[in-house]
Amino acid sequence: MLTKAKSSIPVSFLRIGVVIAIWFSFFIAQNKTLASNSPSAFVQSAIYSNKITIFSKSYCPYSLCAKRIFRERHEQPFVVELDQRADGYEIQNILLDLVGRRTVPQVFINGKHVGGCDDLEDAVEKGQLQKLLSQD
Repeated sequence: MLTKAKSSIPVSFLRIGVVIAIWFSFFIAQNKTLASNSPSAFVQSAIYSNKITIFSKSYCPYSLCAKRIFRERHEQPFVVELDQRADGYEIQNILLDLVGRRTVPQVFINGKHVGGCDDLEDAVEKGQLQKLLSQD
């Protein structure tokens, strides 16, 4: 006659272990999601995923000037209005680390930092803006 071998671990402990394992895997997945949504990751993604990226403030006259320059050239930049984002201050600090400035606007074309409004106007006058825009 065959008898069933008894498990030395009670079923209730196994269930608790499974619940803990599921919770732990969910926790790790959430942390990875939060890390990928960090302001630093957002800045990098914005710069390298768009042909033109402008970090701006909606009321800033220099930001308005930079946006106008692209509008006149029928270009549609990806604009990040820092005054309309909860993490805008953090993004400005990231820009300080990245380019040495936390002022706006900060313009990037094809992943290359162009600078602020004065730098953009200089690039227009010297014919460099069109060259940057035509590069892929």
